[in-house]
Amino acid sequence: MNLTYLFLLSGVSLLILSLLGGCMQGTPEPAPTGDTAGTSGIFYADTVVWAVNVGGEAYVGVDGVAYRADEGIIGGTVAPMDTVLGSQDGTLYRTYRAGDIAIQAPLPNGRYDITFHFAEPFDEPVGSRVFSVLAEGNVVIPDLDVRGARDEKYVSALTRTVSDVEVTDGQLDVTFEASVGEPVLSAIVVRQKVEDTREWNLVWEDTFDYEGAPDSSKWSYNVWPARKVNDEDQAYTDRLKNVRVENGRLIIEAHKEQYDNAEYTSGRIHTEGKGDILYGRVEVSAKIPAGQGTWAAAWMLPSDPYRYATTCEEPEEWQGSATCDAWPNSGEIDILEHVGYDMNNVHGTVHNKAYYWINWEQRKGSIETVNAEEDFHVYAVEWTPERIDMFFDGTRYFTYVNEGTGWRAWPYDHPYNLILNLAIGGAWGRAGGPIDDSIFPVQMEVDYVRVYESPDILAGN
Repeated sequence: MNLTYLFLLSGVSLLILSLLGGCMQGTPEPAPTGDTAGTSGIFYADTVVWAVNVGGEAYVGVDGVAYRADEGIIGGTVAPMDTVLGSQDGTLYRTYRAGDIAIQAPLPNGRYDITFHFAEPFDEPVGSRVFSVLAEGNVVIPDLDVRGARDEKYVSALTRTVSDVEVTDGQLDVTFEASVGEPVLSAIVVRQKVEDTREWNLVWEDTFDYEGAPDSSKWSYNVWPARKVNDEDQAYTDRLKNVRVENGRLIIEAHKEQYDNAEYTSGRIHTEGKGDILYGRVEVSAKIPAGQGTWAAAWMLPSDPYRYATTCEEPEEWQGSATCDAWPNSGEIDILEHVGYDMNNVHGTVHNKAYYWINWEQRKGSIETVNAEEDFHVYAVEWTPERIDMFFDGTRYFTYVNEGTGWRAWPYDHPYNLILNLAIGGAWGRAGGPIDDSIFPVQMEVDYVRVYESPDILAGN
């Protein structure tokens, strides 16, 4: 991934940026050396070993995946779907199978990641179609309501990934069990993780090996009232009670308390002006909280939010504004989003003017997780001028490709900054029901944040 420091020393910096196409803004510091340099462990790439356009013809996706024509899919009835929203690969959803479906794919023994593509074809109420997906006899996606999982929208693509499915008998077997209605399936992709042989250089990090407030040379606070954005219920503060570093971890802690006309408090910090990123790999090792009403996130916003704004300009306030179109015009990249009422799913999303929730065209993916509230997992994004990929513990579960149509679909050509926050309630946090006040205090913990560059891509290889 192409990421380099933008040293704020002279006009030469701008020349470096224009030539290399990437930046890491803020206080210059040398790349780390010794035990912390390079990778934080094993990075993974993936190899597609089997992919099928269910009910349809052979097709090459925008991300390069080669789908076979319908094969290895047993049962169900093939049907067309004329309208498809929310995907760069609409062809995959033009046909689907519904009913008693089974999948049999000859594969060498080993562990595989599987991505399923679904869409609800009919304008039926949430709860009208609920089914579980089993792989090798084990439930890997329980009680899936496609429309409910896709923001209650129909004919809108849902991508759901499961990881580390073990094949021991030379054949992948996938079945579907419905509790209401019939299962549906539009496409399937099976990948095998392999060790990533690309070089990665660590260029910015915080391992939180200190105590007290977050390092002020790397992080700044948002101190905000409740309801400023997303109808969130908490006030954000800069108190140690809400944001602190202790025992080698960043702690963002939410409380149930009366504060600044809010019923809850929490924390939100960011790297704007101190760690701005243009292309690269960003990793956040985090443990996310359980509990209905929590909304944990690690994400990125543009450091120049007015870059593609048409209705406002600096210094007008843009976050939470109903009149300033800096958002979504200038973009957003969500590395991790998790809501407590849906414990076993993590989401990765991009927002832009062409494709966002208001037009049913949101581009997003999700992955099934286990013990996200008990264990640290690595949430990562790889960002180049051509594409954005999201990862959970090395499993790729969402890809968004630069379509070459301009800023409305690709505003991801200028520096962004990283945000870590724990919201309470809000439009998504309360979607599963009222906030559970019995959970407080509740924490999001971060073990480290790391940003990498790739010398291979920097050299144009």
